[in-house]
This record gives sequence, structure tokens and C-alpha cells, in this order.
Amino acid sequence: MRRPEVPAGATLLGEPLAVELMNTVRIDRGDVQDALSDDAAAVGWLYAVGDRLEVESGGSVDSAELGGGATAEVAGRLRGLRAALRRLAAETTDDPRAPVTSTIPARQDAIDTVNALAPAWPELLWPARGEPARAFRTTGAPGELAVSLIAHQAVELFAGAQRNQLRACLAPGCLLYFVKQHPRREWCSAVCGNRARVARHYQRHHAENHPSPTGKV
Repeated sequence: MRRPEVPAGATLLGEPLAVELMNTVRIDRGDVQDALSDDAAAVGWLYAVGDRLEVESGGSVDSAELGGGATAEVAGRLRGLRAALRRLAAETTDDPRAPVTSTIPARQDAIDTVNALAPAWPELLWPARGEPARAFRTTGAPGELAVSLIAHQAVELFAGAQRNQLRACLAPGCLLYFVKQHPRREWCSAVCGNRARVARHYQRHHAENHPSPTGKV
């Protein structure tokens, strides 16, 4: 099978994989861009993070096999998980931005979606001339295991210490989330930081040159 192309709209910032999945929607010139817009794009995104999935799962996921099996089923699971994660992230961060791509209105529905997609069990691997290792398994195709592992990581994200570090990027025109691992970090990327500074500069300049009728800025 030919390896799918990585979707052009994919934004990978080195965040936890659950956050990377949330960030598969972005705004470009005022339009919402969806990196999971069709089934092929969704599988292409899994290939884009395939190396990380292999490492973080202890080799349970073979990135070369992600496109095998029911592509539409895998893509649907991935989009459903994203909707649930963005719903939970919006509540966690008190996100004031308009919700995008989350078709899940209720918090419990989002939780149920994550829990339904997360199941994967560990198995002990111990070759005769090697060290014991853990590998994850599921009953579905390799792509379904990949989705389950991202859902499992999402459980760890929202139930662990990183939940308090999750942030919505409030730069103008941004829909992304990030984990604030440095106390001075305020934006998802340097690009958004520059955009926010330019917007603040414009607002100050506009206020100075167009004072309110009361004389208050």
C-alpha cells in the first residue's frame, strides 16, 4: 500500500499526542482548515505521528501498517476522539473562543467517547535472548490501536498533573491548545506570540490616535 501523504493542514508542535490531535484544526486567512477533512487525510495524520506512536507505545504500533484495515472506521474514531478532546479541553481551560469541530455538547458524552475509544491491553513480550517489554494490543486494525493509544494518553492528560498546564492559545485567529511547560510561555508558538504582540501594538496605537470622547483611553 502506498504511504498516505501527510495532510497540508497538520500542525505538529511537539505537544502530547492528545493535544496534537486537538490541533488538527486551525484558521488560515479567516477560514477553518481541518487536517482530518477526509478519511485519507486522517490516516495521513496518523502516519505523520507514527514514529512517536511507535516510541511512546513501546513498539506496539507499526507505523508502516497504519493504513491497513478499515480506513473509514479509523478516520471516524479519530475525528470522534478529537471532538471529545476539544470539548474537554475547552472546559478545562475556560476557553473563551467559539467551539470548532466539537459536535459533542455535553461533558459526559465527551468523557464517554474517550473511555469507549481508550481500551487497549498490555501484553508481556520476553524473547529468549532479549529483555522483557510491554506491548499494547486491541482487537481492531493497527490504526484503531493507534487511536486507542492516543485516547489512553488523553486519559492520562486530563487525570494527571498536565491538566493544570493545558492552555488555549488566545492569539488572534488561533484555535490551538498547548501544555504550558515553561512559566513564561503564553502562546502555542512563536508565530502566535508575534501576532499577539502586533495586535496589542495596533490597539495601543489606535487608542492613542483615536481617544474616546470622554478623554479616557
